Amino acid sequence: MDLKEAQQRGWEELDVVIVTGDAYVDHPGFGTAIIGRVLEDAGYRVGIIAQPKWNSIEDFKKLGKPRLFFAISGGNTDSMVSNYTPSQRLRHEDAYSPGNRPGMRPNRATIVFSNRLREAYPDVPQVMGGIEASLRRFAQYDYWSDKVRQSVLADTPADLLVYGMGELQLLQIAERLDKGVSVKDITDIDGTVWKMEVKIWKEKKEEMLKNNIEIPSYTEVLHDKTLYSKAFKLTLDEQDPVRGRGIVQVHPKTVIVQNKPMRPLNENELDHVYELPYTRNAHPSYKEPIPALDMARFSITTHRGCFGSCSFCAITLHQGRAISSRSIGSIMREAEKIKKIKGFKGIINGLGGPSANMYGMKCEKWEKRGTCTDKLCIFPKICPSLNTSHEKLIELMRRLREIPGISKVFVGYGVRYDLALLDEQYMEELCTYHVSGQLKVAPEHYCNTVTDTMKKPRREVFEKFEQKYKEINRKLDKDQYLVAFLMSSHPGCTLNNMIEMAEYIRDTGRYTEQVQDFTPTPMTAATCMFHTGIDPFTGNEIYVATSRKDKMIQRAFLRYKDSQNQMLVYEGLKRANRPDLIGNSWNCLIRRPPRGKGRQ
Repeated sequence: MDLKEAQQRGWEELDVVIVTGDAYVDHPGFGTAIIGRVLEDAGYRVGIIAQPKWNSIEDFKKLGKPRLFFAISGGNTDSMVSNYTPSQRLRHEDAYSPGNRPGMRPNRATIVFSNRLREAYPDVPQVMGGIEASLRRFAQYDYWSDKVRQSVLADTPADLLVYGMGELQLLQIAERLDKGVSVKDITDIDGTVWKMEVKIWKEKKEEMLKNNIEIPSYTEVLHDKTLYSKAFKLTLDEQDPVRGRGIVQVHPKTVIVQNKPMRPLNENELDHVYELPYTRNAHPSYKEPIPALDMARFSITTHRGCFGSCSFCAITLHQGRAISSRSIGSIMREAEKIKKIKGFKGIINGLGGPSANMYGMKCEKWEKRGTCTDKLCIFPKICPSLNTSHEKLIELMRRLREIPGISKVFVGYGVRYDLALLDEQYMEELCTYHVSGQLKVAPEHYCNTVTDTMKKPRREVFEKFEQKYKEINRKLDKDQYLVAFLMSSHPGCTLNNMIEMAEYIRDTGRYTEQVQDFTPTPMTAATCMFHTGIDPFTGNEIYVATSRKDKMIQRAFLRYKDSQNQMLVYEGLKRANRPDLIGNSWNCLIRRPPRGKGRQ
């Protein structure tokens, strides 16, 4: 992180400098650490500029001019999500900053970093990546400005954009630049996005469209919501490394070209990446703890990818639908390393990936034909072609429990309960050994019309899982709770849906504090619905609560007992003509407000 450290290694210059919006933490749960270690392992000299002060170029020059390129990342999360709440208020905390301090990264960090670096070093190639750049690779609706923005590559002087998990792409880019290839000539690497001049596009359009598809242009999607929805669906359909094609989107001053997705790492490659010599500590220059590290320090990543395809989630568009799993041996070796870390008390506090229980699952079609375009893997029902066996995961959990010095391996969150229901042995293992008092699951909603739009399991599936969970824990004589995460204001969710949900919560005793308002984040199906009012999968119009007041009222119904929400619930019930739920009888959600309060 500084030139003195480089000199201690005998380095007179650096090959690659990574600029990130997060504090630097050398842990495989942090993208900057993975990319830095992968490049180092390949023989490149890597520096990190973490959370630079962006009001001048001085911090961007502190490691000097890299020989090959700058790699730019907003951090582990989109900078706008890091900086703002769903109600667009400034956050008071940032778990990826020392001392949980907010304000350590700029809004739209990748754009700011890229511009500052171009000021400092006009001739050094720039490659951007990470979740922020990856999910803003095409024209996208931006919730915080309430407008459609250009591709982040068109908004910056950066040369290339890496989307998805970027190890293979960055290694190829580094190798080409090291051989003297101009960054302008690097246009054929899978999993990358590059820019073409509009004039050249017009000359080569017919030839390029033999292997690529063209989606509606930035100007078209800016002014036509139907075309925006069409562009999203076309983009989604090509996000597969086997069958996917390149995608072209014309912008006013440049043409954005996305090559087909990079293949996922195979088992050996994934094992190697996660067994690189991470210290699992923050850089020693930090004097304050970094909360995100405290949560992740003793966790283990078992796999990548998710075939859940939830409408509000972008994991499918970032990591892909196909699951890529590590070997049991590799995970065991990582557990042995964790045992030796100072402060380890025998507890692995997290085991999984984007989900906790998709480890080892696959479909035989993925390798040769890719994922299906005409159906999803587990919605509206689980595809019979998908191997949903938990056998490999059960073996892994058993072997981890047998390691001397490891007393507990907890899976506290991320269990996909529709899959868990298929394997009673897995559920018994989970409840017996791997739950620490409570298990967090995410039904998100209890109205089937809403969960259908979310592409989540229906209410009856959650009820069946809850019943089985309680039954197993009774048999084990364990007092373990189920904590449900719920969401309001998702596209397709009406005021009447929220009232139905509140009544269901009242009748079943499922009142919870774990609630959130839907936040439209780039490149999700739900964000497309939020902006356009169109379901991109059916082309039908869909209801969306877009005003701040409507969203506040919907969220209030999830916590209708809270005194601060009483007037919002009252207003919602009046709007829905449901006076039967206002009063003192057993079935009422709230009492009648004092005289005059309703008008206020």
